Amino acid sequence: MRFVRFGLRGSEKPGAIGADGVIRDLSEVMPALSGPNLDPDNLARLEKLTLADFPEVEPGVRLCAPISGIGKILGVGPNYPDAARLAGFKINPEPTLFAKASTAASGPTDNIEIPRMSARTDWGVELAVVIGRTAKYVSVETAMNYIAGFTIGNDITERNFQLQRSGQWMKGKSHDTFSPLGPWLVTRDEMAGYDDIILRLEVNGEEQQNGSTRDMVFKVPYLVSYISRFMRLEPGDVILTGTPGGVGLSYDPPRFLKAGDRMRLSATGLGEHNYVCVSA
Repeated sequence: MRFVRFGLRGSEKPGAIGADGVIRDLSEVMPALSGPNLDPDNLARLEKLTLADFPEVEPGVRLCAPISGIGKILGVGPNYPDAARLAGFKINPEPTLFAKASTAASGPTDNIEIPRMSARTDWGVELAVVIGRTAKYVSVETAMNYIAGFTIGNDITERNFQLQRSGQWMKGKSHDTFSPLGPWLVTRDEMAGYDDIILRLEVNGEEQQNGSTRDMVFKVPYLVSYISRFMRLEPGDVILTGTPGGVGLSYDPPRFLKAGDRMRLSATGLGEHNYVCVSA
């Protein structure tokens, strides 16, 4: 099933999209798409509902990040060979992890803010994994049982803040709107092909990225298991699994975002992002 959150900022409600493409309001049976409600067993129960019994949501409503109460946003450093090679990074024997502030989360059509003093704001379409159960020291073999579903992420990064201004990567990745998610949370039973999703990103109509999750060095089950050895994963945590080649940093000369630019992202079975860059 495809779950969503919809509505004006500050008054979002949970919903689901049926086979007819209509959004239905599920707030009567689920107050929020967060915390324990993301448990795969609970989502499976909701999938058995007759969506036609629930109120229809008007077309064109704003969709926001598909989950609320996000605890941690965790990113995986170079995880695609072409991306690492083109951007001059090295893939380490173990995953490189970083964090993004949870306040960076935004929706799939919300404006993207270009920070003040920014000269090198970059993009990166990614498969995002949403955790549905508490995971600590889980095995690779059981890791998928802890996943609520998948969505599209964009690991937006200010490269000067990340690389030139010293310290950890987090300050280059945590500005407001630097982690747009959505439009849907697609449950894992509907994403059997999660290991071969085509990820695409365009800037002003020009394709910049086109890659497949089959090329990931560290696969989704391994990442969930690996991260759970170092920190407890909780329902509502998000893992950004890495971006394929074509980030702005990798071009010669580099290409970076500016106010007025438009981005379009897509991923097989997960929908699209469409947004405009604005000055913060």
